[in-house]
Amino acid sequence: MTTERTTGQTSGQTSGQTSGRTTGQTTGQPRTGRNASEREARQVAEAARETEWTRPSFAKKLYLGDFDLSLIHPQPRPAGDAVVRGDEFLARLRAYCETLDGLLIERADRIPDEYLRGLADLGAFGIKIPVEYGGLGLPMLYYGEALMLVASVHPSLSALVSAHQSIGVPEPVKMFGTDDQKQRFLPRCAAGAVTAFLLTEPDVGSDPARMASTATPTEDGTAYLLDGVKLWTTNGVIAELVVVMARVPKHDGGRGGISAFVVEADAPGVTVENRNSFMGLRGIENGVTRFHQVRVPAENRLGREGDGLRIALTTLNTGRLSIPATCTAAGKWCLKIAREWSAERVQWGRPIGRHAAVAEKISFIAATTYALESVFDLSARLADAGGKDIRIEAALAKLWASEMAWQIADELVQIRGGRGYETADSQAARGERAVPAEQVLRDLRINRIFEGSTEIMHLLIAREAVDAHLAAAGALASAEADLQAKAKAAVGAGGFYAKWLPKLAVGKGSVPRSYGEFGPLAKHLRYVERSARKLARQTFYGMGRWQAKLEYRQGFLARIVDIGAELFAMAAACTRAEMLRIEDPARGEPAYELAEAFCEQARLRVDHLFEQLWSNSDDIDTRVARRVLDGAYDWLEEGIVDPSEGTGPWIAQWQPGESKAADASRRYR
Repeated sequence: MTTERTTGQTSGQTSGQTSGRTTGQTTGQPRTGRNASEREARQVAEAARETEWTRPSFAKKLYLGDFDLSLIHPQPRPAGDAVVRGDEFLARLRAYCETLDGLLIERADRIPDEYLRGLADLGAFGIKIPVEYGGLGLPMLYYGEALMLVASVHPSLSALVSAHQSIGVPEPVKMFGTDDQKQRFLPRCAAGAVTAFLLTEPDVGSDPARMASTATPTEDGTAYLLDGVKLWTTNGVIAELVVVMARVPKHDGGRGGISAFVVEADAPGVTVENRNSFMGLRGIENGVTRFHQVRVPAENRLGREGDGLRIALTTLNTGRLSIPATCTAAGKWCLKIAREWSAERVQWGRPIGRHAAVAEKISFIAATTYALESVFDLSARLADAGGKDIRIEAALAKLWASEMAWQIADELVQIRGGRGYETADSQAARGERAVPAEQVLRDLRINRIFEGSTEIMHLLIAREAVDAHLAAAGALASAEADLQAKAKAAVGAGGFYAKWLPKLAVGKGSVPRSYGEFGPLAKHLRYVERSARKLARQTFYGMGRWQAKLEYRQGFLARIVDIGAELFAMAAACTRAEMLRIEDPARGEPAYELAEAFCEQARLRVDHLFEQLWSNSDDIDTRVARRVLDGAYDWLEEGIVDPSEGTGPWIAQWQPGESKAADASRRYR
């Protein structure tokens, strides 16, 4: 079934304008986002946070100096039935992916309709949806491997499948939906009805306190009237169903607050106003969606009023694992190309891979790709097992994988030289093999931004990592507490740290023969344990030095988080090597070699990060940035022209009822 939904442009943009800017703008209008104080913004974010830890978390303990290897080793195994069904599905998916042309997607800036129909026929839109609702009911481990396959064709395919299934309608409905909602929506999603998740607004990114979209209850309480505009709506251009976050005003019979709604994309008042274009992910269906007096039945609300942010954050906990899966696919492809090219290309009488400068890059690509797969593999297995809280693990996997995969692609471009910078089509036109190295670099760049930018992920993980310190410090960590409250809190904190700090002095990692079953990797696990204790001590020192101002020391917190991420990756690499040694001896020895190489490289990065905790340029950087914003260095910008001058306001505006019909959007089913 194919349906169409009209797109539109506002009266503030003439028909002759074809720029990729967000439409719906009118100059001279006030910004639509709510004005929210810093305190209100924090309160909104904190209220949506899960604060209880009812299940153990390996990463949580790691940041507190407790390296509990038993939480990740031996790694959980999927059930036998899931293995059989998962392997069969992956075999069918691989055979289909081998028939697809990624360069066709790149040239056309579109995913062909028949590609999506083929994926739907295979069940790729319902991989994680339970069998009783028409899905495949496969574990996260197989879902990630499926994303690797489709991403290796073109990452826009994995972006579409993951946006639909990781954060779109299926996941929040499966986790928070009523039986009726599951029956109504999940079978449609599994059959191929594309879905999207709509949270970001033109003036609101990671600060939900300023959300402007509203869902006003009707007088009879049977529905809500949805108004607002959403930006960067991945899949929104072709979606049949969308999850929308909007603010419900306080009202009689309801508590209001940011709430989540499942909305039919072809409902009256829904308009797709623009299909956005980006430096990478050329086939992605991402746009701007406007809602004007859209009637949403009350039975389409997910959870209670005010639960929207909690639903969004909970959905993202496991949804973020799609990023390390696609990053792993990119790493594998980069390794393949680097190996083939470095063995074939000869300089100064021998293959370039035999030269130390290139060999170092190849080693980094191979070892880091192994670690990427190890991090995803461990995180997915923990998610599937269900006995652990993986909030921090999933966030760390997303953060670390997105940064490291980018470095891998950058090194591949360097190894390929001019051919790394040249497009695949240009190479083919000269009669050479079409290797899209520059495309992979462009495509990977977005992973450091969406589903939580690197900077936001640092803050999110840091908040969880220092949670125990904040709880122990109490009023000491509050900028608003008076001296009497701080004095009282100091007594309580002293008792906590008197018991906690001595545990950070010694431990198993100090004993040379500990972790002996890991052979040559034992020394690296001992390093992880010692470093975890050191990390916890450094966090304590930071808390003691800055107290309530610690949250403003974002450079310090980011390094704390990055150290933990590297330690997590080292633990994942070592435990996976041991698992492979037992289950797949042919791969066990090379896995040990790759794990050792990765750990040696990671230790250098960790040692450098520890040094930077207290020796850095953070203070002068802050001062210079403030001076830049104050205009003190405007003279430095002289001598150039700015092509963007006069192309429109910085922030897109929205005025109700401005849209008019334009080109019809494509729809797939």
